[in-house]
Amino acid sequence: MFISSAWISNQMSFLTSPLGVVIFIVFYSFWVGLLLPSSWTSIAAGFIYGTVIGSLIVIFSASLGAFLTFNLSRYFLRSWSKQRLNNFPKLNLIEKAVSQEGLKLVVLTRLSPAFPFGVLNLFYGLSSINLKEFSIGLLGIIPGSILYCSLGAFGGELTNVDKIIESQSFIQSYASTLIGFIATFGVCLLVIRAARKAIKEFESMV
Repeated sequence: MFISSAWISNQMSFLTSPLGVVIFIVFYSFWVGLLLPSSWTSIAAGFIYGTVIGSLIVIFSASLGAFLTFNLSRYFLRSWSKQRLNNFPKLNLIEKAVSQEGLKLVVLTRLSPAFPFGVLNLFYGLSSINLKEFSIGLLGIIPGSILYCSLGAFGGELTNVDKIIESQSFIQSYASTLIGFIATFGVCLLVIRAARKAIKEFESMV
């Protein structure tokens, strides 16, 4: 993890302030824009803000970073982007199907963890996908965002075991958090499997 949970705990009061939330959103957006993996930052959001608020922050921040990369790729970084995309052969297959199943394919690739989020933003900036399809396709990041934030929130519960026990609500709090995480994981697993199956069908067509 690029930042420790101890550091997050020490900065919690600031990070949960209005200014802290804005700074986190800006940081997350640029992190995504730099094509860096966002799983740990999403987990950190869940740890800091909880599942619901953390998920909303992650979805908003990731969307900002996605639009940034999409527009830079489309208008300013075409040659550099194409060089990066050569390292991802699967995306070349997807490009052939984009013209036929644009929006559907955008959503499916967002749902599947097989395709890096930042690289997809670059790819769609170079493709024939329009801004409307790209925007709607971002709905596909919702299940994964909730899953990672749930994991972060669950980790936050575990780091506060002593406080929970002192408040005599350990069993209830731990159980509800665990059940919520398992349910979220189960739903996301089903969605991811469905996305992978659909993507394989696309690959067999091209």
